[in-house]
Amino acid sequence: MVNGIGALNLKPGLGDTATELLQGGVAPATAGNLGTSFAEALSQAATKTVNTLQNAEQVSVQALKGDADTRQVVDAVMSAQQALQTAVAIRDKVVSAYLEVSRMGI
Repeated sequence: MVNGIGALNLKPGLGDTATELLQGGVAPATAGNLGTSFAEALSQAATKTVNTLQNAEQVSVQALKGDADTRQVVDAVMSAQQALQTAVAIRDKVVSAYLEVSRMGI
């Protein structure tokens, strides 16, 4: 017999909550399992993007000195490019949402 799929414990401390949700119940919100605010999430994403860009720059400089191989440089630059494209897409969506709200009648 095949057993059911258990809860994924993606965030520590949410195992019981995930099990209750899979069983059809809704767990009450407690101070321990509240998520981060939008501003905090945006700040963390921006920090991660800046760190990725700085890492790519450092690896590129190391390659110029002969301390890094081409593969490392390509991986770092591709990660930086993806992070930058994501940041630009988020910026565009935020600006678009702001413009839409500013056009609303009061």
